[in-house]
Amino acid sequence: MFVDTTTALRIEQAEAKLTRAVTEAVRASGRAPKAVLRTLGGGVASYLRPESPMNKLIGVGFDTPIEPAALADIEQEWRARGEPVRVELSTLARFESSDWLSTRGYRLIGFENVLVRRLSATVVPVARTPQIRIERVDAATRATWQQATVNAITCPDETGLVVDNLSRRLVEEVIEDVLEDHYFDRYLASVDGTLAGAASMRVIDGIALLSGSATLPAQRRRGVQAALIVARLDEARLRGAELAVITTAPGSQSQANVMKQGFSLAYARAILVFG
Repeated sequence: MFVDTTTALRIEQAEAKLTRAVTEAVRASGRAPKAVLRTLGGGVASYLRPESPMNKLIGVGFDTPIEPAALADIEQEWRARGEPVRVELSTLARFESSDWLSTRGYRLIGFENVLVRRLSATVVPVARTPQIRIERVDAATRATWQQATVNAITCPDETGLVVDNLSRRLVEEVIEDVLEDHYFDRYLASVDGTLAGAASMRVIDGIALLSGSATLPAQRRRGVQAALIVARLDEARLRGAELAVITTAPGSQSQANVMKQGFSLAYARAILVFG
């Protein structure tokens, strides 16, 4: 589907709210008492702990200018913590934003793709695979979801142009962090009774953000990711979501898989760092 700047802004604002929600939840839990949140340029600046994937500026650069003094304060605070400032900037943001950040000294380290699918009653559901079972995660299966997600993410399929190669320790930390946000929907997949994969979803302002989808190595190429996508799309429709969004590494097998499920490339995010 075609995505204009207005729709891109909606998606980026939903992503910014997700980042804020997770950071606030972890800070409230006491696991990251030094976490920082700032509002900047229509988006959010988040710092959770050293090396966390939640340390980023996202949703910036559309209809609200990035205030130089506010950004300078963030750069100084992040520098004091020994952390580079990372900006995930939509390619549909105002050109002036990327030009100004480059002039300021931010450097490009890569991209991530944002893929979108419209949700409506007229969309023909994708056929399910009978031997794959999808179940919602509850208190009894929370630990299983956590372990399956960590094990799958730390065994990547080595496809695509991946910006971040996180250590197992960092993956374990970020999965523990997102578990603090109780508004995620989480899912487990099994193939013929054997645990196969896990995924999650967060619906914000009519946008279903599909995240954390990962398949265990022994169960790959069996349709597990497709089944997890279908289950989340069905749930998103029931929740009244208008759009479903997935972020992937460019040229990855994950991108190929989600495009087979009706997603199309909407735009990319340029990953810029300073410090």
